[in-house]
Amino acid sequence: MSATPTLRRGRAIHATALACAVVGLSTLLSGPAYATQDAERGHKLPTECSGTSPVVCHFDVPPGNYAVSALLGGREAGSTVVSAETRRTMLAETTTAAGRHVLRSFTVNVREPEGEPTGPSGSPGLDLRFEGSAPQLSGLRVTPAMHTPQLLLAGDSTVCDQGAWPYTGWGQELPQLLRSGVSVANYADSGESSQSFLDNPMLFDALESRIRRGDLVLVQLAHNDKTTTAEAYRANLTRMAERVIARGGKPVFVTPIVRRRFNTDGTLNDVALHVMAANLPVEMRSVAAELDVPLVDLTELTKNLVEDLGPEDSGDLYLTNINGDNTHTSEYGARTFARLVLGELTAQRLVPRQVVR
Repeated sequence: MSATPTLRRGRAIHATALACAVVGLSTLLSGPAYATQDAERGHKLPTECSGTSPVVCHFDVPPGNYAVSALLGGREAGSTVVSAETRRTMLAETTTAAGRHVLRSFTVNVREPEGEPTGPSGSPGLDLRFEGSAPQLSGLRVTPAMHTPQLLLAGDSTVCDQGAWPYTGWGQELPQLLRSGVSVANYADSGESSQSFLDNPMLFDALESRIRRGDLVLVQLAHNDKTTTAEAYRANLTRMAERVIARGGKPVFVTPIVRRRFNTDGTLNDVALHVMAANLPVEMRSVAAELDVPLVDLTELTKNLVEDLGPEDSGDLYLTNINGDNTHTSEYGARTFARLVLGELTAQRLVPRQVVR
């Protein structure tokens, strides 16, 4: 089966568009390890910030992408973790010696609702939290980043911005792995299948309307396609790819993370590998090959990792030890799986290595 006319037309524009995006991304790197005096003078603590542990900042800004530059450190030694909106980790633990400062930058996507698209509204505007064992924030600057390249995510509960700890989607942990100059817009939503994601205007339609030329759209939908036939699943994936390319974006298929369900011999069973009414990873791989769409084989990557760790040690990746949940991931698991995704994106030169922290 050959690619559709829409997909063929899309390929013609992607080389130029993606090259431009890569050049733009590659030049936007984080600041120096220790801030200069000029940088310190340009970063004051705004009135929108309050508290000490955590420091909480709220900015009344409309939806969009925003560049954030934070001056961390102070008179005392510090250890600061930065999150935004609904528990999105923007900056992993950053230590500062007493009397020293570091300048760190990242880009935040502000949406309404700010978490799952079908979830509660949350707090309109931009919310930032500076926490950790000894948070230190000396200055902060927030500016619009209207033309920032984007990674847009279409997925389910294993990808989405989960509101309630300890549930964490891998898309929620992805921003901390990227430097300033690239935005992660996570439209994943709990309980969605490939069909329901297309049917709900708050999901694929909303994501589609925000695609700009050269943006990557990562699609991981399979966990809730237990009864979806192979034909229907393939049609849904094809439809998404065509619509992304029609907007000037680049679709990337991501096979689903495995469930933690073992056979007696230590291998994962069919339920874990998403072999239900159809073998969903196999179908996604096949459609990706037919349409010439890049593929991140996250099923294979997570299968290898979980089987190598075994039934005992793999529990830390999921919520097995907290809620007895072998599908959804812990913060540690989500961060681990996000690294696997980003590793494949850089290996395939879809994301330049210069923007990876």
